[in-house]
Amino acid sequence: MDKTVASADEAVADIADGASLAVGGFGLSGVPIVLIDAISRGSATGLHVASNNCGTDGWGLGILLEQHRIDRVVASYIGENKEFGRQYLAGELEVELTPQGTLAERLRAAGSGIPAFYTPAGVGTWVADGEMPWRYAPDGSVAVTSPPKEVREFEVRRDDGTSERVPFVLELSLVCDFGLVRAAKGDRHGNLVFHRSARNFNPLAAMAGRTTIAEVEQLVEPGEIDPDEVHVPGIFVHRVVELTAEQVTTKHIEKRTTREA
Repeated sequence: MDKTVASADEAVADIADGASLAVGGFGLSGVPIVLIDAISRGSATGLHVASNNCGTDGWGLGILLEQHRIDRVVASYIGENKEFGRQYLAGELEVELTPQGTLAERLRAAGSGIPAFYTPAGVGTWVADGEMPWRYAPDGSVAVTSPPKEVREFEVRRDDGTSERVPFVLELSLVCDFGLVRAAKGDRHGNLVFHRSARNFNPLAAMAGRTTIAEVEQLVEPGEIDPDEVHVPGIFVHRVVELTAEQVTTKHIEKRTTREA
């Protein structure tokens, strides 16, 4: 039951060309940067990534973007990364923009055995109707667009006791080959605990991966984590990498705001 792996490089060694990755983090909070760095030292290319965003220039998934290792991204936000925007508009990268709550639920559904679900988010927009630009051609024209999705009406009851037919769009779950997450604490069985806002998309990415790899800032023995404190049970986690003290403290701040004393 000991799921610990000696190094991040060993943990990601079987990530091959064209693999799909569900990556935790929001902005630069809770990003599995050590695992991403290990992938950058490998040779895997043509990667498909599902993550809230792609980090910033030179940090997080931005490292793999700059190396042109990512071919497709499912994300809810593409700001704060000039290279991300440049590759998308230049036709070098396919991007499926997804409402943030929908992205979260697609990952959660993947780990819960739910193949699809209906949501009101995106009804009446390109999200549901199709024609959203997924990939541009080098000349700036649209090369690939999103397909239309099934829309179905359901009876919805209101607080005042009335009901009405409301349209919902069908979204598919998002199962990925690998899940990459960063946790504040983990044990050798793979049980994970996240710290405050670093929790973000990490539990969902852990659930969505067929093989999930966790880098943990503090490795403890089984039984040392109170079961009520576990955010992701070890059943979802396959490999655990203990970080060094230097890796734990190496964290970037996305936007630093200061004031005079």
